Order: sequence, then C-alpha cells, then structure tokens
Amino acid sequence: MKFIDEFRDPRLAGKLAEKIRKISLRRVNLMEVCGTHTVAVFRHGLKDMLPPGIGLLSGPGCPVCVTSQRDIDSMIKLAGEKRVIIATFGDMMKVPGTFSSLEKEKALGRDIRVVYSPSESLAMARDNPGKKVIFLGIGFETTSPLIASCVLDAERMDFKNYFILSSHKLVPPAMRALMEKGESKIDGFLCPGHVSVTIGSDAYDFISEKYRIPCVVAGFEPLDVLQGIYMLLRQVNRSENRVEIQYTRAVSRKGNEHLRKLMDEVFEKTDVEWRGLGVIKNSGLRLKRKFLRFDARSNFDMKTPGSRENKKCSCGEILKGAKKPFECKLFAKTCKPENPFGPCMVSTEGACATYYKYRA
Repeated sequence: MKFIDEFRDPRLAGKLAEKIRKISLRRVNLMEVCGTHTVAVFRHGLKDMLPPGIGLLSGPGCPVCVTSQRDIDSMIKLAGEKRVIIATFGDMMKVPGTFSSLEKEKALGRDIRVVYSPSESLAMARDNPGKKVIFLGIGFETTSPLIASCVLDAERMDFKNYFILSSHKLVPPAMRALMEKGESKIDGFLCPGHVSVTIGSDAYDFISEKYRIPCVVAGFEPLDVLQGIYMLLRQVNRSENRVEIQYTRAVSRKGNEHLRKLMDEVFEKTDVEWRGLGVIKNSGLRLKRKFLRFDARSNFDMKTPGSRENKKCSCGEILKGAKKPFECKLFAKTCKPENPFGPCMVSTEGACATYYKYRA
C-alpha cells in the first residue's frame, strides 16, 4: 500500500538496525511513551533487531490504562442510572472496576453502546430525546479536540440530554512526573507521534532543558521507530539533549494551532489522578464553566465508596516503566485478555496486552 509499504521496507530496516548496532554504548533505557510504539516494536519484531544493551520501557501513554480506578468505577456507576445511554470506545468495555465492568453491566441489561467516533454519541442524543446520553471521554491531546468539537455542536443544537464524562489527560505533565519521581532510569524518550501532531515538539523542550534527557518524536511504522531509536542513541552517544522530530511528515515544532484552540475553548486544565502516578497537577481537562450543563460530573452522582485497585496487579508499576509485564505475578497466569485483572491487559495500547499477544 502506497505510503505504508515505504515505511516497512525490510532492507531499509536492516540498514537502520546495523547503524544502531555500530553505536557503542553502555546499557541504555529508552521509554516508549506511547503504547502504539510498544505495539509496533513487538508486532514487527524490532526488539530482536536491537543490541541487548538497549532496554525498552513502556510508559504511561495508554489513556485507558492510566485512567484511575475511581474514574472507572464512576463510569460503571453511571451505567446504572435510569434512562441513560452510555457511549464509549470499545477499549473501555472489559476494563475491570472494583466490583464490575461495563461489559458485565451491559450483560445485565444496561444500555451501553460502543462507538468509533465521538460524533456517534451526538447522533444518539438526537435520536433518543427521552434518554440521557453520556459519552465517556477517554484520551490524550489526540482525541480531546474531537470531544471539544462535539460539545460545541451540542451547544449549537441546544441538546438537553447530552453529557461528557471528561477523563482526558495531557502527556507532558505525566512525563514531568516520571522524571520527578525518578523510579525508572530513563536515558531517552520516544515521544508519541499523534499527540505531537496537536501539541508540537516544543511541548517537550522542558525535558531536554531541565532534566537533560533527549527526546525524539517518532511515527508508528517500523522504519519510524527504528529511526527514532537511532536518533535517540546518537544523542546519548554525543551527550546531547535535544528534542528532534523523526515524524516530520505529520509533526511540526508548534503543532496544530486550530486543534489547540478547540481544546482551549471548551476545556481548562485541572489536577487529575493517574494510575500508578497519583495526582498530577494540571494534567487533566475539565469542561469550562460555560459548558457545565454538558458535564456528567456536575449533573450525576459520581461518588464511588469502596473503590480500590487490585493490589496484586502491577499495572501501575508497568506504566511507570518500573516493571515489565512479565514481572507481574498475574501476567499470563490468571490475568489474560479474556480475564483481565487490570487495564494494561485490556487496551490495544496496553503493554500487558501487547506482551501477551506477541508472547514477548
């Protein structure tokens, strides 16, 4: 397929791998901030092409995985409200809450519908005027502008039965939290391509300037990832600390101003809880006062007494890069995709799901 095959050329991949092997380095740990990078690494066998001295760590770049247990329990509770339709992305269905999951609630007769685009939830509200439609807003700077657009459309059409549960999060604050906690030895960041389309590579400058850690924004095809790793290793080898863009066909230094304006019009920053990282200042998005009539938190009872994480699940440690999935005692034993104990085994971007699928 044109514009895909070019980035999956085995011959070029071999040449990049050879260039990587020629860089003489000590043990180096590189973090793939985005779960899609982790998928690419194992799906295309890139790990086997790298020297043993290069360690790859999964990071907090899976929006489903970093959603707190309390927020997941709130979503499940909303499904039990009378005359409510829950609209959600498919990855959320099997995520285990403290006592149930959306999948289990749907089996009990709750009206929970999987959508592929946030705009589908607007159509649901239009077609079901006697019910309240709640869209579960999960995602980073990639999906936040789309949700913002839906809120503006709902306002324009004067919908009275449309609500958003905003669980949106921002990637750069999480990277800052990782560096501040210092629980994982990180020598370089492979930054997410799709998030960076919106925020631009300048958003990571503080990582290189304050923490002296190199960053490379990379795409998701095999050659993208290999070239991104090579660019990071080259910086480490030269003791450089800069933010580079490998994914130049989609990402610029300033990002997409239109998308950021959409986000800024509808949302404001707030402190939110991340699984494994705790509460991070100004790392989430909530609806501005002007749009509170669409805010599920302001219009429904969101209290979830007894909410707690499974102490045996290592998902929080994996999201910090402190553990690999196979270091969790539950991994591939009692915790499997058909019976997940944590969101990392559910989401298509989850590290545990990726390690399990490709038997890493």
